[in-house]
Amino acid sequence: MRAIDETHDPRLTSWVSTANRAGCDFPIQNLPFAVFRRAGSAEPLRCGVGIGDAILDLTALGAAAAGEEEAVAQAMAACAQPALNALMALGAPAWLALRRWLSRVLRAGADEAGRLAAALVPQSAAQFVVPARIGDYTDFYTSIHHATAVGRLFRPDQPLLPNYKWVPIAYHGRASSIIVSGTGVRRPRGQLLARGAECPHVGPSERLDYELELGVFIGRGNRLGEPIPIERAEEHVFGLCLLNDWSARDLQAWEYQPLGPFLAKNFATTVSPWVVTLEALAPFRAPWRRLAPDPSPLPYLDCSELRAAGALEIELEVALETAAMRARNLAPQRLSQSDFRDSYWSIAQMVAHHTINGCNLAPGDLLGTGTQSGPLPEQAGSLLELTAAGTRPLILAGAEPRAFLCDGDRVILRGGCRRPGFVRIGFGEAAGLVLPSA
Repeated sequence: MRAIDETHDPRLTSWVSTANRAGCDFPIQNLPFAVFRRAGSAEPLRCGVGIGDAILDLTALGAAAAGEEEAVAQAMAACAQPALNALMALGAPAWLALRRWLSRVLRAGADEAGRLAAALVPQSAAQFVVPARIGDYTDFYTSIHHATAVGRLFRPDQPLLPNYKWVPIAYHGRASSIIVSGTGVRRPRGQLLARGAECPHVGPSERLDYELELGVFIGRGNRLGEPIPIERAEEHVFGLCLLNDWSARDLQAWEYQPLGPFLAKNFATTVSPWVVTLEALAPFRAPWRRLAPDPSPLPYLDCSELRAAGALEIELEVALETAAMRARNLAPQRLSQSDFRDSYWSIAQMVAHHTINGCNLAPGDLLGTGTQSGPLPEQAGSLLELTAAGTRPLILAGAEPRAFLCDGDRVILRGGCRRPGFVRIGFGEAAGLVLPSA
């Protein structure tokens, strides 16, 4: 587990004045990473760090890190690449050394402020890309509240299948269709079986949905055939992002048996451009608990470190902006809020289970947490749950009904962490506009 240190001190402020504003997602205590270029330019992609409403362009720092410890120099060299993979591969000691150095040079009164100011780029002037080259993507199913609610819709007599409390369930997703926030999402087409029909037909999905998730970026990988023990699992995690696993529920209902999700999931997955490191999240740890009468995890999914601080308190929310709202200049409407603290399976358990059979993970691989729903019905992380599979549509501002997403709808995911005695940090947003079917 990452430790709380000087970089989390709530008294720290930055010479980047916007980082000191109340409610800012990117205060100096956060320092998330992204990959970007100036919008409309042909500049090379490069790594940057979020601070206030700006990005610190790490490739423009020149010799600013000269004379620093070797780990900082290695990390800065890795940040010269057009993706975060090289930095991710260095491991936790290099990540921590870089964070401490960045914190020191960005603090109010730092001697480097004058030189580094020229390396700031307004976030509003940036074009972001998916922050890493993602070789593989696995989507888990870690919210028991989501699993139970969905199971109740389709299996009222047995909402939760007996394996759920023993094994972190997941499926292998499609890495090539992962897109960065702001990219439009084309309504997918596929086979549909209408109610009462005997034969399917091909057409655009009529039950398009979002899923409120977190993404987990793998840092240092493991060799094929060498499982990662749970005590060391988080040493292999670089950081977290927001993730929307867009889902075509009507395609899914027809295709998912017996092998699970396919075309209903692989047409688009949206991630936020910002990766919040586990170092930044250290103050927001919580004990991980499994309450009786639920079974205790098998030994490879359990350890004292997990039970002491294996959970993370991350507030999550989803908002919807319809075309009619935009036309009337109405703010997006919040649909639900939940907290990753309520997840049944932890990040460390996801990594340990993924590799127990010897599966090799690589820097930049992405794990989805699955839809994060809370224990209350209004904390559901998808329209499938909020509308009871479309039978109880939501009534939005302006009396607009929504059972599932319409063309022109913009879905916005946000996240953040807060705890007394520490500064709130945020994840930015993961947003996508639904476009008509091709």
